Amino acid sequence: MTVNLKKAVLAACACALLAAPAFGAAPMAKTPATGYFRMMLGDFEVTAVNDGTVDLPVDKLLQGIKPAVLNAALTRSFLKAPLETSVNAFVINTGSKLVLVDAGAAGLFGPTLGKFVANLKAAGYQPEQIDEIYLTHMHADHVGGLAANGKPVFPNAVVRAQKQESDYWLSQANMDKTPAMADAFKGAMLSLNPYVSAGKFKAFEGNVELVPGISSLSGKGHTPGHATYIVESRGQKLVLIGDLVHVSAVQFDHPEATMSFDSNQKSAAAERKQAFDAAARGRYLVGAVHLQFPGIGHIRKDSKGYEFIPVNYTQMR
Repeated sequence: MTVNLKKAVLAACACALLAAPAFGAAPMAKTPATGYFRMMLGDFEVTAVNDGTVDLPVDKLLQGIKPAVLNAALTRSFLKAPLETSVNAFVINTGSKLVLVDAGAAGLFGPTLGKFVANLKAAGYQPEQIDEIYLTHMHADHVGGLAANGKPVFPNAVVRAQKQESDYWLSQANMDKTPAMADAFKGAMLSLNPYVSAGKFKAFEGNVELVPGISSLSGKGHTPGHATYIVESRGQKLVLIGDLVHVSAVQFDHPEATMSFDSNQKSAAAERKQAFDAAARGRYLVGAVHLQFPGIGHIRKDSKGYEFIPVNYTQMR
């Protein structure tokens, strides 16, 4: 091949490359992967299902901590307020029962939530398959997903919550006494009434086994009847602590920091520390609605307070 011919070939190749389409310039998808995470706990299958995220002004909501300390804690975790915060729910398949703990917000907590049912279906379950629903409490971001257009989203499920919780939030008299919280009461009533009317709401009192392997632990800090749920199978344990923690970047180092909407700030702080201590000593898993998705991990005691160690990703081989 002559020098001139080589130059001609190189020039042609260069032109072809310049004319080639830019495949790397694809539009941005801007959506994450499907919002569920699955793991085994003994013989039980646990699926964390995400309802979306919501931006919380945690610098205004957290109480009992100095603003400088709060901001330093957020900065240390490369975060800032408002904080994009997960809303999670948990499905436990015991082999004989399909149990849901909390149900997301649906449309009661803003447009960025309400993804629970779609993610539940992506995880392989249909709402009609849910046998039991256990509520940690009746705030909107935990009960909103129960009903749609006045009808139950989970038509075959029995819904359960601590009696102190239902007595408080499903009471017209209590709503009339606290008009500033009327929307919260209305959200609870709209979400629970279809099940109450159908005879499918059953309150419980105290610490009881609800189905084999899942029991309740009563509390009163975050709301008048906030409950946590203990899941155990073949020596493995997961405690679903609901809203005992909202801001992991702050409250593990400073469990004394409470939220402005805790009904009893002193009890909320005490219950959180008790739950953290027990989990650290027992080395069992915890799950929480507002920990970053999937919201499951271990708690370790350190010199300053506690540390949350998220669960290792697994493909369930």
